[in-house]
Amino acid sequence: MERRPTIVDVARAAGVSKSTVSLVLQNSPLVRAETRADVRRAMAEIGYVYNRAAATLRSANAGLIGLVINDLRNPFFTEFATSVQMALSARGYATVMANTDEDPALQAQVVGAMIEHGVSALILSSAYGEVAPTFDQIARAGIPALQVLRRAHPDTDRFPFAAPDGPRGGRLATEHLLERGAKRIAFVGGLPGRSVTEARLAGHLEALAEAGLPPLVLEGRPVRAFGREAAARLAADHPEVDGVLCFNDLVALGLLSGCAEIGRRVGPDLKVVGFDDIEECAQVYPTLTSIRSHIAGFGQQMAGTVLAWLEEGVRPAPVTSSAVELIARASTL
Repeated sequence: MERRPTIVDVARAAGVSKSTVSLVLQNSPLVRAETRADVRRAMAEIGYVYNRAAATLRSANAGLIGLVINDLRNPFFTEFATSVQMALSARGYATVMANTDEDPALQAQVVGAMIEHGVSALILSSAYGEVAPTFDQIARAGIPALQVLRRAHPDTDRFPFAAPDGPRGGRLATEHLLERGAKRIAFVGGLPGRSVTEARLAGHLEALAEAGLPPLVLEGRPVRAFGREAAARLAADHPEVDGVLCFNDLVALGLLSGCAEIGRRVGPDLKVVGFDDIEECAQVYPTLTSIRSHIAGFGQQMAGTVLAWLEEGVRPAPVTSSAVELIARASTL
């Protein structure tokens, strides 16, 4: 066995649960003598060595996971954080959560506080900007840290990254707009130089290039206000645009409002696709076509990933992309 055996390996070899192995290691009287003997035999066979000092140290902070989110006002991130917290709770872990409000200095502060209070691992949807102070602290602490949704630190060997497949989503959305007859498609929202923007834009640009169409990108903050403003800008400066892929659903929802304000019909006159498929997409009028990121399931997956790393030593792959799909609604149909 190339890696150091864990209690999960012992449990598997002995044919018992991880909890039973833990009880044996604690010399608990709750375990039968025969079972205790089986566990001790399995430990010897696979070469498991119990580090009591390390176990004592772990027991002081076991069960506490730090969850750092860049913007809990955004319902996409709220749904993700909720799903992570619930999945961790189901496994007996408590979650310490912080909203950084896109402030890297605040992020460094809250991460430092979490480490001081003994979190066992961290899940970070990071702010952009000067993130070295955040990740330097994590490296010194030596605890598992998983980057999710945003790749803020480039070293994914030390800080693995996982997110829904942005390039695939951008391609699916653009191909759908083309299939629905759009001839001039704009990409609206998202700030340049950010990994999420680049990922979603990459698939969009590839699909446009294959169709022989030129790009049109309107960069801006990923909020409703920018989407509403973009509706008027497109009508005034680019009246030929008949299809829009928005960076996220908030921009798309703002665009719907802006189109209503200027009397432009979404669907017949302008086809609009959002990204993330938050709950509101199915409740607005017209209902919004969007790229579904399965964010609740993704949150559950990330909770399981960090616990497997923490409990079993199963380190995540440097980069993981989860599946996305297009959900077609009235804004394009």
